[in-house]
Amino acid sequence: MGYCFTVAFFYMFNLKFKVMDSKVKVCCNDEGQVIIQSKKNPEYGHIQIEQYVMEVDEGGFARRKKRTALIPGKVQDLKGFGWKANQEVSGQIIAKESLIPFNPKSPDYDIKVAGASGIVCTLEGQTIYRKTFYSMHPDAKDVLLKHDNEAEIQAAYQEIKQHIEDHNVGEDFSL
Repeated sequence: MGYCFTVAFFYMFNLKFKVMDSKVKVCCNDEGQVIIQSKKNPEYGHIQIEQYVMEVDEGGFARRKKRTALIPGKVQDLKGFGWKANQEVSGQIIAKESLIPFNPKSPDYDIKVAGASGIVCTLEGQTIYRKTFYSMHPDAKDVLLKHDNEAEIQAAYQEIKQHIEDHNVGEDFSL
């Protein structure tokens, strides 16, 4: 299947087309630590990773996006990776969207918001939740939901645009 056909197929069915642009890179904090211990329970912690991907959105517009994800676990288990700061590792970061919160104790944390509009993305009136995950599986795919409150989002962007024009913010600012 050719590249152009693949992009056209994803565009026709309002899906995002994603191409891995870089390897997954291990991040560190200001002190150079890869494993960040939990302040509440030092037995647990996380590793942050990042990856750049190329996406073609529903409107056919290409963007290079940085994705980040946390790998939580027991500190002792996380040490088993043996990863160093800025190391490139195999795998990929995938996005998962759901109508069910990923963390029921803090459901507001993973709410999908439409960029600068501040509008929560919904599907049939239900909030969409979005979270990124690290996968070691080369065939792992994003699980995305198409929001259906586009009119509300577009109205918010029009308001922002009008505010910028009314206040002569200048050409240095763009959405």
